[in-house]
Amino acid sequence: MAVHVLTVLAYKEGDRVPSSKLAASVNTNPVIIRRLLLDLQAARLIETTKGAGAGSRLNRAPGRINLAEVYEAVEARIPFARPTRKPNENCPVGQCMQKVLGNIFESAETALKADLRKTTLASLMAAIHEICGCDDKR
Repeated sequence: MAVHVLTVLAYKEGDRVPSSKLAASVNTNPVIIRRLLLDLQAARLIETTKGAGAGSRLNRAPGRINLAEVYEAVEARIPFARPTRKPNENCPVGQCMQKVLGNIFESAETALKADLRKTTLASLMAAIHEICGCDDKR
C-alpha cells in the first residue's frame, strides 16, 4: 500500500494529494491512508500539510526514493517471525535453532533490501507509463 501511495504522489509530480484521493486509488479508507502517511512522513519520504492546499507530496525526486526505504519505513522491525517460546536447551536441535534461523533470516532480509534498493519510484512510474500508457495526472 505504501508503494502504491508513493507512486501516486510521484505521478502527481509535486502536486499535493489529499488522503481521500490516495485512499480512492488504493480502494481503502482515508483513515488507513492517514496512518500510513504518518510513517512515511516520519521516514522523511513525504511532507504533509493541513488546511488550505492540504495534502501530501514527495520530499524528493522519485528517482531518489527506492523501495528499500519504503520497506524500512512501514514494515515491522523484525521481518521474519521468531518463536516466542524458548526451545529446550537440553535438545541438540533446540539449543541451536534460534541462532541458526536468526542467521538465515538476517541473510534473507539483507538480500531483500539489496534487491529493493534497485527499484526507485521513478522506475515504477516508467513501468506504469509503458504498460498502461497513462499520461494524464487524474
